[in-house]
Amino acid sequence: MEITIRDGGPDDVPAMLGMLDSSVEWLVSQGRTGQWGTGPLSESPGTVESVVRYMEEGVAFIAEVDGVPAATLTLTDAPGAYLAHLPPPGEPERYIHWLASDRRFKGLGVGRALLAHAAEETRRAGVSLLRVDCYAGDDRGLVAYYEANGFTPTHAFTLRDAWPGQLLERRV
Repeated sequence: MEITIRDGGPDDVPAMLGMLDSSVEWLVSQGRTGQWGTGPLSESPGTVESVVRYMEEGVAFIAEVDGVPAATLTLTDAPGAYLAHLPPPGEPERYIHWLASDRRFKGLGVGRALLAHAAEETRRAGVSLLRVDCYAGDDRGLVAYYEANGFTPTHAFTLRDAWPGQLLERRV
């Protein structure tokens, strides 16, 4: 098994949305519907717009396993407006959006490889701060995942009076 990472482009949007849908399907099978709901994200115009907008603002990366797209994330220079209520970092940053994997590749390290790639891209750009936010509900498993990949929780927040989130950062 070989994991390679390449830049994504507009032609990859359907595959990226498929990875998000795969993640939702897996979350639903676990009874964990608080993060992204129960329906395919590819059918949400807001999600599709967000995936495309962040790709246009930054760069999308696709992790492939033996040439098959397996996971994705997008890296930009800032979080989205939905986090405008949180204090800015006071320094340049890179920000991770839409990390997701096709669950057929669960446990192979494709997410970890993408996070390491994002850290290297951040360092290569001369920036030392990499941040991400995530769902912090249920058992905080996603927060723990990012912590296991070198991130430290900084600010907890709630969106729409119901969605518990966690901002995390990593020095690179």
